[in-house]
Amino acid sequence: IVTVNCARLLKADHHATNGVVHVIDKVIATTTNTIQQVIETEDSLETLRTAVAASDLSSLLESEGQYTLLAPTNEAFEKIPRETLNRILGDPEALRDLLNHHILKSAMCAEAIIAGLTMETLEGATLDVGCSGEELTLNGKPIIANKDVLATNGVVHFVNELLIPDSAKTVFELAQESEVSKSTDLFRQAGLSSHLT
Repeated sequence: IVTVNCARLLKADHHATNGVVHVIDKVIATTTNTIQQVIETEDSLETLRTAVAASDLSSLLESEGQYTLLAPTNEAFEKIPRETLNRILGDPEALRDLLNHHILKSAMCAEAIIAGLTMETLEGATLDVGCSGEELTLNGKPIIANKDVLATNGVVHFVNELLIPDSAKTVFELAQESEVSKSTDLFRQAGLSSHLT
């Protein structure tokens, strides 16, 4: 699937006497903002804006390149327990891993995403990007709220859930999501959960 500024190429290589015509499915708008400027101008990304500033990622998101930012909205941050969010925001390494987990290494428009596509993030993990009917999905969940916000150095998709990588979790949080969750409960009952957090 070929796209031009996220417009889908419908018919290619119509030769004319004075050039070539390619037919696309939408009008291409002028793009002037970097990904960083998109974050700075969107009210729904206020929490992300604060997190990016605290992690020194601003320079990356305004640099030349082609990235895909899966931008967590304010709503996405609000779904996370306050204690967990404060811990990540207060830990520069965990915060950087969290944000890098939302950045793909190449620009990926919605039209070019097919079911079962696996993409590597800057954090080093992979995300399963796909589609279910007309909806885009991440790791099987339809959490993309707004898609194809174009920037001069890539594309932004707004997501309404935070994607927390293992590298930004405590041992306790990892254990709760795994096959050793019963052991975690025993640690908690014995008053030892602080060692895992």
